[in-house]
Amino acid sequence: MRAFTYERASSVEAAAKAAASNPETKFIAGGTNLLDLMKLEIETPTHLIDVNGVGLDKIEPTPEGGLRIGALVRNTDLAAHETVRRDYGLISRALVAGASGQLRNKATTAGNLLQRTRCPYFYDPNQPCNKRQPGSGCSAIGGFSRQHAVVGTSEACIATHPSDMAIAMRALDAVVETVKADGSRRAIAIADFHRLPGDTPDIETVLERGEFITAVLLPPPIGGKHIYRKVRDRASYAFALVSIGAVIQPDGTGRVAVGGIAHKPWRIEAAEAELPKGARAAAGVLLADARPTEQNRFKVDLVERTLGAVIAEARG
Repeated sequence: MRAFTYERASSVEAAAKAAASNPETKFIAGGTNLLDLMKLEIETPTHLIDVNGVGLDKIEPTPEGGLRIGALVRNTDLAAHETVRRDYGLISRALVAGASGQLRNKATTAGNLLQRTRCPYFYDPNQPCNKRQPGSGCSAIGGFSRQHAVVGTSEACIATHPSDMAIAMRALDAVVETVKADGSRRAIAIADFHRLPGDTPDIETVLERGEFITAVLLPPPIGGKHIYRKVRDRASYAFALVSIGAVIQPDGTGRVAVGGIAHKPWRIEAAEAELPKGARAAAGVLLADARPTEQNRFKVDLVERTLGAVIAEARG
């Protein structure tokens, strides 16, 4: 790990301003992803800003009837919160399906949204990776690609986004609140927050330099059956081959977001209109533009089968 300087932020605004002044700065809270990447010298910040003391660790109701989740709320606390379990069960289920209890005790809401891909080529500094070193190439294309994306890919990258929580947030139409370096604030729909790889897979979100996530807003509860189903190679502590976060209403309509298949949480609203017709019809729209490799072509069928299991569970 390379040497770096360290400071503790006194406020959100001070943290954002300090980070904007130095492009080699990173925020750190739980550090469950960043520290691993620093040890491998994939992330090499020269300065760390500890934001644990800025007071964003509350879960509060909003005037509109929704929920405001502070950026520093730990995954364990979010999953166990009474209101979240009752009204937003999809989030609790997604969080418990991810990582381990120890990691959930440290990982934060904002950090979960910002975690980087687990592509093995990204984690190997000896292999070309456009996400790690822009312009160097993508080793996964033509390499071992069983875990990789089948939709929303580009000629520069076929990595997937690893977050379970982000899938649930996408299905629930969450909004990400931020503060910029100049003190201005903005609200970003979760649908617009993560980017597809295109020609710049190293740019993973729409955040500007120094922009700091303060909270995630959830709209009022929508009811229905909340289901998170994660298919993986082993029963725990593994990233999804395919995961589905769904809210299914009694009439068979609903919302569906898919993980493990794209560079961002994958939701196509047009596919949801097909849910009453069954998994095959909905999956056909979800994956209409799929470009799988020979090694991960099974994911196309796996999405349909997993969605079928979700629909069957919702029907009881």
